[in-house]
Amino acid sequence: MRARWIGALLAGLLPVSPALTACGGAPGGEVAAVSPLKAYDINPLPRERVRDGGTLRWGLTEYPAQWNQHHIDGNHADVKTVMDALLPRAFRSDERADISADPDYVISAEVTATAPRQVVTYTLNRSAKWSDGKPITFADYAAQWQALRGANAGYRVAAVTGYQDIASVAKGKDDYQVVVTFARPFGDWRSLFSPLYPASANATPEAFNSAWASRIPVTAGPFKFASFDHTAKTVTLARDNAWWGAKAKLDKIIFRGLESDARIGAFANGELDVFDIGPSAPDYARARTTRGGVVRQAAAPDFRHLTFNGESPVLSDLRVRQALVLGLDRRVIAQSDLQGLNWPTTLLDNHFLMNSQEGYQANAGSLGAQDSARASRLLDEAGWKMTGAARVREGKELTVRFVIPSGLQLAKSEGEIVQTMLRPLGVRLTIQTVPSSDFFTKYVIPGNYDIAPFSYVGTPFPVSASYGTYANGVTGPGDDVRWNANLGRSGSREIDALLRQAGAELDPVKAKAHLNAADRLVWQKVNVLTLYQRPQNVAVRADLANVGARGFRDLDYADIGFVQNHS
Repeated sequence: MRARWIGALLAGLLPVSPALTACGGAPGGEVAAVSPLKAYDINPLPRERVRDGGTLRWGLTEYPAQWNQHHIDGNHADVKTVMDALLPRAFRSDERADISADPDYVISAEVTATAPRQVVTYTLNRSAKWSDGKPITFADYAAQWQALRGANAGYRVAAVTGYQDIASVAKGKDDYQVVVTFARPFGDWRSLFSPLYPASANATPEAFNSAWASRIPVTAGPFKFASFDHTAKTVTLARDNAWWGAKAKLDKIIFRGLESDARIGAFANGELDVFDIGPSAPDYARARTTRGGVVRQAAAPDFRHLTFNGESPVLSDLRVRQALVLGLDRRVIAQSDLQGLNWPTTLLDNHFLMNSQEGYQANAGSLGAQDSARASRLLDEAGWKMTGAARVREGKELTVRFVIPSGLQLAKSEGEIVQTMLRPLGVRLTIQTVPSSDFFTKYVIPGNYDIAPFSYVGTPFPVSASYGTYANGVTGPGDDVRWNANLGRSGSREIDALLRQAGAELDPVKAKAHLNAADRLVWQKVNVLTLYQRPQNVAVRADLANVGARGFRDLDYADIGFVQNHS
């Protein structure tokens, strides 16, 4: 599903090499030509070749309601797509996943001490201001740390990774110098403060949780918020003339939330200029044949998976989760998903590292391949006995809910394949289709599902982006357990300890060793069943520049626009 959760996967240090090639089935059954896999594909052009003006119409998978990206309900790819045009980020990534300070906001950032504690000093751009006229200062950084460090349970944060390792965020020589002192070493310190929200957004739990719900009150980017249209499900941004950086080429960007099958129709009809196709072969084929349209494809730092809810009544028994995994043939699911996309069917056997990344190890072990006999034994041990064609325990049939978003044929096909594979084990799988706008907020995040298919979005940071996805739950008042970004709702202290070791390790080789050790334990927990590294397929108007399949590269929204017409 293209409505993907952000608080996810590591992505790493190495993009897919341009030398790699892939071939696959093309629409109509022809054998597709071998083509190089690109690290990014955005039609990069210098600003002087991009014309001033114009409105870009950008399709989203849904119409978000929570615009605080650090909130559990806002930690979503569509929110990031919009907020990347509006908010500061301390650092930017290029297509090689090399990280550098974003000079529009941060002039320099460096480790200024390692003993007795790690200290990072940021020098801020004095021209940077919020849209309410306030300067961006150390106070904004300090407020974000206070909100995201995990000390106050009233803040419904998606993840506390990195922020929980900070001892203090203080003013340096003036308001434009930020001194961050870590209580524990944190190798991924460049992942922090991106995006940065104003101090007002983080001042209180109420502000954090509610002030950005159906509102974007303050911005600081090449674009500013213009309007919502809740009926049309659009968010309109306008060029911000107060922006201190290079002037945005576009006049406006209109983001529009649409169901998956409606997005390709809107693109074909000339109502959208860009949208992420996701792994849909019919949409891929239709977009390629749309007049004036192209499909830009690159190796995504993302992976497709099935998440298993460890707290659901039927899956709370680890033996049942393991049995269901052993009943599945992942390669068949992957081949079905990728058919017609000119992409190799290579299974992903790691939750943290992509196949192409340095340090990748296949850690699935015995759970990586179908084993129906062992699956049957585990179900027997869990008390689910075969009665006729069904598994029954205490008079109740073993029924599993596979929740999918509406309008996405890919997810429906995955559900039907899983349904067929589990039937011989006596497991009855029901496919429940829910509105795409409710898929995360009303089903996946609250744990109202048994199995759910979607994709995790990678970042260039090996540990910090994935820690929250597999971190153990935190016990609150009574028996309440907060899982934050761990949507599979299973974990262990041992996994947490290994991930903390990886996060504190400044040697990348040793860090990856800890990651792989953690990954072997994650596999045994059956939180996320990985399928494959995804292709990034983005339908774009052929005359658009600096937008498309970005891979690890952060888009520069000020440079996006339509190619100059030359007589």
